[in-house]
Amino acid sequence: MRYLAKVVGTGAILLMATACAGQDMPISQPASGGDSVAPSGSVSTSPSESVLPTSPSANPPGKPRLTVPEGSTPVPPNKVDAAALPADYPHEVWTANGGTILNIRAQEGGCGHALGEATEQAGDRVVVNLSETKAQTGQMCTMDIRFPVISVALAAPLDQRTVVLKTTK
Repeated sequence: MRYLAKVVGTGAILLMATACAGQDMPISQPASGGDSVAPSGSVSTSPSESVLPTSPSANPPGKPRLTVPEGSTPVPPNKVDAAALPADYPHEVWTANGGTILNIRAQEGGCGHALGEATEQAGDRVVVNLSETKAQTGQMCTMDIRFPVISVALAAPLDQRTVVLKTTK
């Protein structure tokens, strides 16, 4: 008798959890023709609520993202010096905010996070040091490589200066 009460109680809890969890799930339509019954409830979203990620706009310096912010302008390849980077490292650079923000395609992997810092801002060049934070010891990390876009703030617009990209461990 006790066993039956436990089974019925567990079943009731699972039924409630399933019913509650299913309320936010989208309702799918049948794949092909046939009779179907319309759902009795309706799901609505407010205009500010969206399923898709918001469009990339401003990207605060130091915050990586996977896409280049809208309105960014590519820096011509002859104005990017990537000789100090490993051969397989990306060397794409864009400017934004009147040339005072550099958006740079970086490389990170596993539990690491890409970082960028303008270490020198001379009259003819801007040196950007790209680095990656590493995970704590003993922490399990995936073996993937990502190419986020990081933002680096400049003291003055880039204009005709050359961007020199370097990496450090």
